[in-house]
Amino acid sequence: MAEAADFQGTHPSPARRWVRRTVALLASAPLLAGLAQVPASGAAQAQTQTGAATAAAASDGVSVAVDSLSPAAPTDGDTVTVSGTVTNNGKQAVTDAQVDLRVGPQLDTRSSIDAVARNSDDPQGSLGTAVDDKYTEEFPKLTPGVAEHFTLSVPVDALDLGQDGVYQLAVALSGQTSAQPWEQILGVERTFLPWQPDEAGTRTKTTFLWPLISTSHMAAETGSNEQQTPVFLNEDLAKEISPGGRLNQMVTLGKDLDVTWVVDPDLLASVDAMTRTYEVRGEDGTTTAGKHQAVAKQWLADLQKAVADKEVVALPFADPDLASLAHNGTDFTGSLSQLKEATDVVTNTVEPILHVKPTTDFAWPVEGAVDPSIVKVATSAGADKIITRSDSLEETGGLSYTPSAARPIGGGTTAVVADARLSTAFEGDLTKASTSTAAVQQFLAQSLSLDLQTGKQRSVVVAPQRMPTGSQARAMAEALTALQGGDWSESQDLADTASAKPDPGATTKVPSRSAYPSSLRKQELPHTVFEQLARTQDKIDHFKAVLSDRSRVVTPFGRAMNRGMSTSWRDRAAQAQTFRNGVETYLDGLTGQVRLIDKSETKLSGRSATIPVTVQNNLVQDADHLVLRLTSTNPTRLEIGGDAYQEQPVSVSGGHSQSVKFTTSANANGRATVIAQLYTADGRKYGEPVTFDVKVTEITATVMLVIGGGVLLLVLAGYRMYQQRKRAAARAAAEEEQDGGETGADGAESGTGENPDGAADRLTKDSGTDSRTGDPGQPSDPGADTAAESADPSGTGERVDR
Repeated sequence: MAEAADFQGTHPSPARRWVRRTVALLASAPLLAGLAQVPASGAAQAQTQTGAATAAAASDGVSVAVDSLSPAAPTDGDTVTVSGTVTNNGKQAVTDAQVDLRVGPQLDTRSSIDAVARNSDDPQGSLGTAVDDKYTEEFPKLTPGVAEHFTLSVPVDALDLGQDGVYQLAVALSGQTSAQPWEQILGVERTFLPWQPDEAGTRTKTTFLWPLISTSHMAAETGSNEQQTPVFLNEDLAKEISPGGRLNQMVTLGKDLDVTWVVDPDLLASVDAMTRTYEVRGEDGTTTAGKHQAVAKQWLADLQKAVADKEVVALPFADPDLASLAHNGTDFTGSLSQLKEATDVVTNTVEPILHVKPTTDFAWPVEGAVDPSIVKVATSAGADKIITRSDSLEETGGLSYTPSAARPIGGGTTAVVADARLSTAFEGDLTKASTSTAAVQQFLAQSLSLDLQTGKQRSVVVAPQRMPTGSQARAMAEALTALQGGDWSESQDLADTASAKPDPGATTKVPSRSAYPSSLRKQELPHTVFEQLARTQDKIDHFKAVLSDRSRVVTPFGRAMNRGMSTSWRDRAAQAQTFRNGVETYLDGLTGQVRLIDKSETKLSGRSATIPVTVQNNLVQDADHLVLRLTSTNPTRLEIGGDAYQEQPVSVSGGHSQSVKFTTSANANGRATVIAQLYTADGRKYGEPVTFDVKVTEITATVMLVIGGGVLLLVLAGYRMYQQRKRAAARAAAEEEQDGGETGADGAESGTGENPDGAADRLTKDSGTDSRTGDPGQPSDPGADTAAESADPSGTGERVDR
């Protein structure tokens, strides 16, 4: 039986099954004798058919799932308990089924562990030696499609483990079907058993990064009140920090682990904003009051306790995508400045919230992939340590072991190379207990195998994915708990790992740009993103120049710009575009709150007058440092301020309008087009211009007064002439009476004013001098300097001030 166990597809059976099979074998002796006469070719054909049947059975066989293995890294005196399920995937029932454990050979290399993991359920591979029969579980019948649970508990001594190292541990199910009535392996699942019962001579110093990073949740929009109430894009963050949420689990699990916390200040700032009054934008664009203040306060309180006396590494605000910036963004002005600003705000964001001073000199490109341009961009903002990964900074020196993480790569920059196998161990769907257990055991196996490579003590970094799911975080915590309780590893802070003495044989050459993984390049933010960000930043700079309190705009929009180039937008291009469009649209709306009021056609009645132009400020703060320019497109007809244009400084209080008056002079009648335009103090146009026509007319109100005065003088002059003629006629009549002349009476009769109007008419038509009196005439002056203002309704036009 022991020999049979070494052959594929056979294993030792319990005593009662051995007796039963012996009887069956004796009963079939004549048949065996007959089979001995089969020609060699027939035997070969039968063997081929059996092999084909075995392969078919494997494809439609029984799946074995190992849901738990405890303890994950046993020591002397422990009992190893393996539990899981077996499921019949075939169409026929499996009878006489049995689950047992098999200890395979020791796996001496890390690559051999990889090979076993790739073929963990292959029934044709090596299974190893079966453990004692008493550590099995039998199933009389496995019905198709039905899962059966099993639990096997074996003292570690019964596993007959040898020297320290990693062993393959297989759970195999054997049985038979009606179509194949012989015992065979129908399903298997391989896992790993790290064996280090005594403390290792040299422990590997392990740094495990525990990332607290999320997507962008806050909009650039804020309330118009003094507190500038923040607006959240949705309630996703509240779900993540609520009990059972992803970030809630990260804090709960991490508080008991010796890890280096890697935090995004944007996440902390967002949760901190939720502790106070905040708004949430709905799908229809309207906002409602947020209600998760208590959840936010509790999460921050738990986090503060978790990170107390722990190392905290803070990434630049919103975790900018360094690779995308290096490959697609450096051509646009201000892109690197945004990265610098994202770095500068870290300390004043993290420390007040967590009450811990963070380390800010680390950069972490996506998946640790680097090239010279990424290194250049990362260090431009002040970082001198870059977290890379061993599948990017690959070893080329032929070392037989994994070197320490720290590598000098030139220019005073240190590459902290995370181990790729350990860092990627918890990727994928780990919602099933079986996949989670497999990840934990493989991680521990790789860690122990790394430690046993050499007697030299080394420093190793584990940099998992940026945003682990809840199931991934639980698997990470389970593995880390076992690792920190083992005898081959000890924890170390990231700063100490970065400052450790580098291995002289380790690779220090940064791979070329062409070596950057194409799969990651496809996920990068394209050129158009940085073009839009540059355009938006220019608008921000233009807008803030006219504000009295720039912080109300610079802070929210500055952080929104950081979020626009976040690593979290990878594989989320549509959401990213919506976010950036929202920022730019909101900015355009605010900028438009300071504007010129439209004007209709203006009538200029006279040679000189003033034209008012109104500037409106609907912001809550004052707008100043503005200049209003009024320009005449036809200065030969209409001059403004004695020239083609005139400028005046403008300052408008928040929520008010200001009317600015310009002096104009007309040189000719007709229509002239005038353009009003706001400018910033540096001479850049602000907002849209207002264009309107000015209609110059000759008749003015002054001219009307002059004409009216002339008419009055004419009337007075006529009246005086009438009185003079009347008195003269009276004197002549008196003289004639004294002389007794008859004609004087007639003349006196006509000069007494029987028809004074006729006399006035004659006087107004006279040349201006009375022939009898010699008095000068009183002509009017029709040549007025200005025209009278029209009294007619202006229609769409407006009247200007004089």
